[in-house]
Amino acid sequence: MTTTSPMYVVNESVTRESTAAVAAPGGDVTPNRVEIEFRGVSKAFPQKDQQQAPAVVKDLNFAIRKGEVVSLIGPSGCGKSTLLNMGSGLYSATTGTVMVAGQEVKGPVKRVAFMLQKDLLMPWRTIQKNVEVGMEIARVPKAERQAIARDMLAKCHLAGFEKHYPFQLSGGMRQRAALARTLAMKPDVLFLDEPFSALDAQTKMVLQQDLANTLYNEQKTALFITHDLAEAVALSDRILVMSSRPGTIIEEITVDLPFRNNPLERRKLPGTGPLIGRLMELLHVGDEGSMH
Repeated sequence: MTTTSPMYVVNESVTRESTAAVAAPGGDVTPNRVEIEFRGVSKAFPQKDQQQAPAVVKDLNFAIRKGEVVSLIGPSGCGKSTLLNMGSGLYSATTGTVMVAGQEVKGPVKRVAFMLQKDLLMPWRTIQKNVEVGMEIARVPKAERQAIARDMLAKCHLAGFEKHYPFQLSGGMRQRAALARTLAMKPDVLFLDEPFSALDAQTKMVLQQDLANTLYNEQKTALFITHDLAEAVALSDRILVMSSRPGTIIEEITVDLPFRNNPLERRKLPGTGPLIGRLMELLHVGDEGSMH
């Protein structure tokens, strides 16, 4: 298999066996433990009239191994965010089992961190104090959390802005601060819900580069929701495609391309276009009445 030819892996039900190995830095394929797993998961929210609630997601089966970045795409309203909320323990599954690091999720998971479309920075706190907030809650000693916050801000290209307030930063800088806050808690698993969708195209690509490099170098596991098909290809080891509601996994695509740590370079590869085209087909982009 060449590095510029995309490979499609089609499964009605994506199981643990389908992710038996992932590419480690340098291109070596090594077995890694399963970090996130959904086994036969469905979710329906209770209704006031006690009638049978329609399922938001149904029969989800997939696994993500340590160090993988997996994107989740699908029509609006198919339950992508619901899936992340179940993975972090904010929602419980109606049926099935959600596992993180070999443990069944039965409540909020400390090893998981969220990054959302909105930066949710506290306007009354400096950027450094915003980055420290999670560590404060976790009772990390002051000197230690200050050192970690400064280090994370430097890695996110915000050195010198520690004492600024959110209103003094651009949208892209605020999202960098949100990323620094997320990474400061040293999570094993990141759930990213369209974190760059509100940014202009150029700023988005710069932040994608920062995120991809960090995830790759620190071997973080990430599940990434996006509506941007090029973004999904640029950042991911695999892409899971969901159906319309009730959402289920209809196809798994392995992104068999180099430069997962360098999305700007990956976008230039000849194999990128066919992968985006396949995603467009699956989502019926351009079809009359299609939902994006």
